[in-house]
Amino acid sequence: MSESMSGRKRNRNREVVAASSEPIGIRGPRPLPIDSSPGAAPFHYDEIATQERDACDYSIKITYEMALAGQGRRVRVYADGIYDMFHSGHARQLMQAKMAFPNSYLLIGVCNEELTHLMKGRTVMDEFERYEAVRHCRYVDELITDAPWTITDDFLEKHKIDFVAHDDLPYAAVNSEDVYKDIKARGMFLATKRTEGISTTDIIARIIKDYDMYVRRNLSRGYTAKELNVGFMKEKKIQFEDRYGKLKDKGKSLRRGFMDKGGELLHKWEEKSKEFIGNFLDLFGRDGKISTWINEGRQRMARAISPGSSPSRDFSPPSPPISSRSPSPSSPPAKRSRMSDIAMEEEDREEENFINDDEEYPLTDSEEDQEEILSSFPELWFKS
Repeated sequence: MSESMSGRKRNRNREVVAASSEPIGIRGPRPLPIDSSPGAAPFHYDEIATQERDACDYSIKITYEMALAGQGRRVRVYADGIYDMFHSGHARQLMQAKMAFPNSYLLIGVCNEELTHLMKGRTVMDEFERYEAVRHCRYVDELITDAPWTITDDFLEKHKIDFVAHDDLPYAAVNSEDVYKDIKARGMFLATKRTEGISTTDIIARIIKDYDMYVRRNLSRGYTAKELNVGFMKEKKIQFEDRYGKLKDKGKSLRRGFMDKGGELLHKWEEKSKEFIGNFLDLFGRDGKISTWINEGRQRMARAISPGSSPSRDFSPPSPPISSRSPSPSSPPAKRSRMSDIAMEEEDREEENFINDDEEYPLTDSEEDQEEILSSFPELWFKS
């Protein structure tokens, strides 16, 4: 951790606050930078924890069978660890230790930073953060600070521990293949199961895998490149990638909006096209209005070009009977009666009227008259 990160921290309002300058590795009771919260488990040096320990008659040894049956005094179960970046796997281990017996008191030992850095390596959270994370777990009854790496008889006697809870896999140390070997041999070991798929190492590996993403996120939240221990070129590269990613996302959003709008317009066009096609067929189809109008024009033109037959203009009155035209010389002229004279006058009058009508409404059979008639009709009718 860089000097700027270790010396400066941010609160919830993103204000820079000074970190604790308390030296690392001090043994025994000490004040913590965070006040004890109501409901959190007490530290081993708190009065309530001391009273609970003094009330325990450690001369009464509790066997595993007695603990399962709930016989005798309260069973004191101890679990230890680093508990860096406290996660669900830690909580499930503490739950198993607490609920292994019906009448149990769970003590949790957390190693300090000096011992942890020496035996295992650096941690993400400092010892005070790890203390607070563990003691606020609902299954913890008491928290022991500065826990030893290897459990000794003196430590067991001091805290009056009946059983030690840990997973059953061997946990190697510098001078031992398994630091819990003696505890197992004495019948004081309580095996718990690890939660697969979750560990502090896995979480750190996820952060390293997406390192650029988390750096980009923290830069956008107000942290400086110096606080994140990021070089100048790396900072500019991340900022460029961040802007490019935002533009890319904006382009995708616009494209999705265009596609949605295009689909809506296409749907409307389909509806309008059906209506347009229907109107077009109604107007220009076989039985449409245009076809009907053209057919009617053709019929009118045909009637105009070929009119019905009319009587001839050269009217000749009916010939009189042969007997009247060529009277026999031997016979005397026939006498006409009064009635026959009237009939002849009527015929003459009708002939005169017909001739007058023909002069008023003359027939036009010449080619010039026909062309004049045809020119009065639309050209469309002719082409049809």
